[in-house]
Amino acid sequence: MTTILISLCIVVLLLVTLVGMSIRVLREYERAVVFRLGRLIALKGPGLVILIPAIDRMERVGLRTVTLKIPVQEVITRDNVPAKVTAVTYFRVVDADRAIVEVEDFLAATSQIAQTTLRSILGKADLDALLSERERLNEDLQKVIDQQTEPWGVKVTTVEIKDVEIPANMQRAIARQAEAERERRAKIINAQAEFQASATLADAADVISRNPTTLQLRYLQTLHAIGAENNSTVVFPLPLDLVRPFLGNRGEDKQDESGSATPVTSEPRPNGLDIRPPLSPPIPR
Repeated sequence: MTTILISLCIVVLLLVTLVGMSIRVLREYERAVVFRLGRLIALKGPGLVILIPAIDRMERVGLRTVTLKIPVQEVITRDNVPAKVTAVTYFRVVDADRAIVEVEDFLAATSQIAQTTLRSILGKADLDALLSERERLNEDLQKVIDQQTEPWGVKVTTVEIKDVEIPANMQRAIARQAEAERERRAKIINAQAEFQASATLADAADVISRNPTTLQLRYLQTLHAIGAENNSTVVFPLPLDLVRPFLGNRGEDKQDESGSATPVTSEPRPNGLDIRPPLSPPIPR
């Protein structure tokens, strides 16, 4: 009787073990690649999957997007500038059968393809393109890597360059270049401002030249503005039009008592004024 009970326990234990080996439960994002006697059969999952013990072998494949960090790669750009670049790749398995059958380890293979492609693509770009045209380089990297991983059933969705590290002396050179570019723009803006101001002044001069009184009014307006803001002495030029009526003819002939005309002679002064000698007294007859 004891022998029979022991035999039944062994049989029950074997049945439980076989059931445990033949039943698998897959999550929604998992698929089962099943090999029966070494041959690939239909893809199974998600949910409950029943296998034949000792005949079927199953490989789990996740269909979620995988974030793969590309290690630091030392590249030399086309203009011979060394740089250290890090990037990240996002991919997912779209064909579980090919991901298991076509390549031994699709995760490691994708990582190696991403590293070699990163060095190849960035080695053909200049440093300026590497710093300012990352979107274009990201698209190029994504297309090249995706073309190489497509036979494995792997879809590369995004490749992003995270960081670009360049030598310190090159950073200083870039800073000097940026400073020179800013100074160039400032000089161009100042020249354009001078040109526009000169054109506006020329238009204003044409308007003022039509009426001379306008210039005098402008003088008075300037005096009022200066006097209102600052307490200082202002030297204001006096227009010659206001002095001209008080000046007489300087070359008129003077006649003496005998009726004869006596020309008045003058000698020029160093400052441009004439010195007229005094008239001689009349001679009595």
